Amino acid sequence: MATQHENYSLVSITKRVSVYPKSLRPQQLLSLSNLDRQCPTLMYLVFFYNPSHALKNLSIKTVFSSLKSSLEETLSAWYPAAGRLTLNPSDGKLELWCNNGGAILVEAVTQVQISELGDLSEYNEFHEKLVFKPSFNGNFSDMPLLVAQVTRFGCGGYSVGVGTSHSLFDGPAVFDFLRAWASNTTMIGSTGLDHQQHKPVHDRGTLLACMRSQPASAKLGKNPNSVSRVAAIDHLYLLIKQAASDWNHVSDGKLGGQKLSHMGSSNQDNYVLKTFHLNVSMIESLKRKIFGEKRGSLPCSSFEVVAAHLWKARTKALGLRKERMVCLQFAVDTRTKMVPPLPEGFSGNAYVLASIALTAGELEEESHGSLIERIKEAKNSVTTDYICAYMEALEAPQTSLPPLKELTLVSDWTRMPFHKVNFLHGEAAFVSPLVPPITQVAYFMHSPTESRSIDVRIGLLPQTLTAFSHHFLTNMQ
Repeated sequence: MATQHENYSLVSITKRVSVYPKSLRPQQLLSLSNLDRQCPTLMYLVFFYNPSHALKNLSIKTVFSSLKSSLEETLSAWYPAAGRLTLNPSDGKLELWCNNGGAILVEAVTQVQISELGDLSEYNEFHEKLVFKPSFNGNFSDMPLLVAQVTRFGCGGYSVGVGTSHSLFDGPAVFDFLRAWASNTTMIGSTGLDHQQHKPVHDRGTLLACMRSQPASAKLGKNPNSVSRVAAIDHLYLLIKQAASDWNHVSDGKLGGQKLSHMGSSNQDNYVLKTFHLNVSMIESLKRKIFGEKRGSLPCSSFEVVAAHLWKARTKALGLRKERMVCLQFAVDTRTKMVPPLPEGFSGNAYVLASIALTAGELEEESHGSLIERIKEAKNSVTTDYICAYMEALEAPQTSLPPLKELTLVSDWTRMPFHKVNFLHGEAAFVSPLVPPITQVAYFMHSPTESRSIDVRIGLLPQTLTAFSHHFLTNMQ
């Protein structure tokens, strides 16, 4: 679409500044947990605010100045966001140097109108121009952990593109930080959320104590009722082993049901990002078809129902042989799972993966109801012991994963209504995540158009798009 308009690709940066905490703190080193160290790259969100009478009366200079001053105020409490990552010289692990190095804020303008972008829920390459992407020379100490770009559109609307290091925040922590920043923005006065927030807690405390305790595997062995293995790590290992064996058993130009020419096609660039809007009636229709009249006595969440349905649909669309191992992994927030629970306002990464593995044939035969029970069991297996064992497993050297089409990943954002973060005036028309490090992950997002509806953003291989769309939308009409 962008190539159809000469000025479509033109976004002019008019200002770039470093933003520092209003109240500077003494420099300090913040120890990170193994959960923080998994993905130090920047994750981006773009907030779209449609033109309105209030916005048209605001100049880009006024908006930029207000966002800058409110960010200075916010960084006083969220000071690690103004720091830099650094490598510990003794063990080579990432740590967070709270050195007041500053965040980056960029002002930009474009003649493009928001309406020209079409459906904002669908990924558009133009969205990438609405965020500031600092160059990375391999030295983490030069890389900001927080960047933001405010862009004024030709129609008078705005976008605010924010990038945060995944080593700094997970999803709920990003949501809390953005709410705090928006609540400090005074250009309009009122905001879209209740901003009674807990003071942020940046120390990794309990998680670090878990890492320093005796090996989790030893603790687990003392309790015959506890989890003795980390399912997510074990299943990932088996998937890698399955993929590796493919290279040693080639028959008729195919590997595990996949053509040889497609073995490298899990390259991120080959995935198509697609959004499926599931309204309440569609979700309820699926629940009725699964549980019928029994649903009242079998409580289940919309996440569990949609995740089970998506796993079946995605696996069927891949056309795998029945004996192939397939796996569903989904993120579980450990904040209330640990004993004692993490403190209110915990700002670091607190997610681990729960996991279920079956063969493709077993998954096809399994009912939705049985899969939902498996998802509940996997979720309940995430205890303090599981979390400690998970973090212990992350002590092993981390390497890039080979293409694993058989792995279905799901991340639940439905409890984080990002569109209600009001940087400007009124709620955002849509908040679009950009391409994630693992493109095929499915994000379940709180839809801005209807309460309790879900927008599912997922990366799909082009050759599976039609089949997935058919299987996924079946039983939802």
